[in-house]
Amino acid sequence: MATITKTESSELISTPRALFRQPLALQWLEDGKLMKRSEAERQAGRFELFLDLLYVAILANFAENLADDVSGVNLVKYILILTPTWHVWSDLRELMNSFYTDDLAQRVLILWIMALLVIYGNNATYVNEDISAMRATVGAYMIARMSATTTHLLYSFASYHHRAQQRLWFCLSIVGLCIYIPLFVESISLRSKIAVASVGIIVEECIWVFCYAPAAKKLLRARYTTAVDIPHEIDRFAAFFIIVLGEFLYSIVVGSPAAIGFNDRLLRAIWTLVIAFCLNWLYVHNDGAVKGVHPLRHSVYAAFLWVVLHLPLVASLLAGGHVAAICARSSELQVGQVWLLCGGIGAGLIILYLVALLHKSEDGSGTLLLPKPARLVFRPVSGIIIICLPLAHDLGITSIVSIVMALSVLCVVWENITSLISGAKFWEKWVDTKYPEINDLTTQPQDLCGSHDG
Repeated sequence: MATITKTESSELISTPRALFRQPLALQWLEDGKLMKRSEAERQAGRFELFLDLLYVAILANFAENLADDVSGVNLVKYILILTPTWHVWSDLRELMNSFYTDDLAQRVLILWIMALLVIYGNNATYVNEDISAMRATVGAYMIARMSATTTHLLYSFASYHHRAQQRLWFCLSIVGLCIYIPLFVESISLRSKIAVASVGIIVEECIWVFCYAPAAKKLLRARYTTAVDIPHEIDRFAAFFIIVLGEFLYSIVVGSPAAIGFNDRLLRAIWTLVIAFCLNWLYVHNDGAVKGVHPLRHSVYAAFLWVVLHLPLVASLLAGGHVAAICARSSELQVGQVWLLCGGIGAGLIILYLVALLHKSEDGSGTLLLPKPARLVFRPVSGIIIICLPLAHDLGITSIVSIVMALSVLCVVWENITSLISGAKFWEKWVDTKYPEINDLTTQPQDLCGSHDG
């Protein structure tokens, strides 16, 4: 890996040289060799985090709409309206990953897309009821994506490092967005519109994979191609995952649903907190390897799969988390809500298992107490058990939440113990707990007094 300047990225971004700065690629591949404009590790920008705040409200709105009336139609609608917001978030994530300038233009772009997301979030849950809501939703989405892709096109004139792939991405994305045009037509049936939206989402995913895959780079015969700032990418996905887990926590406190004193609702609220905490623990723990390689580093296809898996992970935990939070204020759930609770959390555990499998372990045989498959085995097992819990009709809601919590804790405890290095002790001996001794601290004054006697 090579660098072209010693200027720290924080200095490059924060120096108030101009309101509108030249967007330069922060990293790229040159003849297959990674080049970076700076070695300084980047973190998520403040306005990127501000954008995430809006997603908290949008995602909560979608999950609440599904939980209020769990049905096959609403589940399909939930998936079809959630996925486009993921695409918009991903557009901005990739733009900031490669061309973060934090100038006036980028801040206005973030505000503009956030305004479009407000339109989208307020209308998306009514797309199956009113044609005006459908048009507002689809229009806001198309404009938001066109804004991001047009920005890529503009940046391709300012920096040559990603030029070929940016222009390919722009052209194919505009073509993909045209698939959604029939959704504006009132005479087309809702069933047909569902098919159109499904095709559009799949095509957009395929376009994204193709434009940034090695096949496109070979087809373009480009000397300069795209590269990812991996620490920033990991940081952004982790932040989004935490936002999703916030769906577990928000409703167990707001409005004091578990008051007053100690009661069953309070117990379920605490169990919901424990479940969310364990899910976050498992996400951070990954496969528990001492020496491992992240999917974004060891394989292009593992990297694509790691990114794609986050969408069903987010969708499942968001739905399950919202119902889990409902348990804090309600002692009874509808049958559909119980299935949504268990199906969402169970599917989330299975996907977390798949995500962990993508991490490459370079530990030698016998380094840890158990090999990787044995360490991770309780994730899919617990996920399947949780998904099947609604079949036990005699279980009350407190019992179901308690079982889900217990299985989540089991996964965490099992993986942390089995991920210990062979021969490790359960309790590390405490050393150096006393203040360091100062030699001759009491004798020096006596020596000084003795010198006067002489």
